[in-house]
Amino acid sequence: MSTAGSRLIDLLLEVCHEVNIAGAPLQPERITQILLRYEEILVEGESGNPLVSATGRRGRAKQSKATNLLLRLRLYADDVWRFMTDQDVPFTNNIAEQAVRMPKVKQKISGGFRTQNGAEAFCVIRSYLASLHKQGESLFHALTKTFQGNPPQPRFS
Repeated sequence: MSTAGSRLIDLLLEVCHEVNIAGAPLQPERITQILLRYEEILVEGESGNPLVSATGRRGRAKQSKATNLLLRLRLYADDVWRFMTDQDVPFTNNIAEQAVRMPKVKQKISGGFRTQNGAEAFCVIRSYLASLHKQGESLFHALTKTFQGNPPQPRFS
């Protein structure tokens, strides 16, 4: 991995740790310091991965994966760092990715769902169980109660 990539990972983890210890959004002065370091890292990465100039053909010139990542990191910087200014935003989106991953895996393994209704039913059940799991409910207990005709309801808050 490039030094800019390593430095960016280190900075993200450092800030995540700092936010977790503070238990609250960071102070504006600290945010400014972090964003200055972020800018330095992006500039270093961009110097090592310059934009490919137009070739004269139609459309945009194909960029490397690293260059495309750097462009997105610059364009979506507010979203990258939102976890340090908004307590309701987690450091990672692993939970959201995990919710999508299971249907994708099932689709890949079985070659797709047999029917649209089957896909919708799978997603409803998966969403219901994911909500109960996030709220600390026992999934075995929830499924048992559901088959007994008394399904537990997730809390909506």
